[in-house]
Amino acid sequence: MKRLPDSELEIMMIIWDLNKPVTRVEIEEKLGGERKLSPTTILSFLSRLQEKGFLKVQKSGKNNVYLALIEREDYMRTESRNILKRLYQNSAKNFLAALYDGDSLTEEELEELEDYISKKRKEQLK
Repeated sequence: MKRLPDSELEIMMIIWDLNKPVTRVEIEEKLGGERKLSPTTILSFLSRLQEKGFLKVQKSGKNNVYLALIEREDYMRTESRNILKRLYQNSAKNFLAALYDGDSLTEEELEELEDYISKKRKEQLK
């Protein structure tokens, strides 16, 4: 699976959030006022995403509707593994150390991680 540039990922996140076939207009509305993209720019991103196999386009009356072919969780899992491999020598410990040593984790987040690890250990023992 290809890594998406931020601009295309932003479009995919909108499509995943809406969780239904969407039109360009719906995407444009969700982008909101902060980030104003022209309709042709959005269509270019949608075309690229289709070429990369992330989207399928269908006609619905006069409009094209776009459907996600890649699930958000699948993309996130792949991208997370790539980041772990590229930046942290494939070590979850190195990744967590970078977060913790930079004071990025709160006590609550550390507890959540401990609970998650404990749950995963129990699942492996089954």
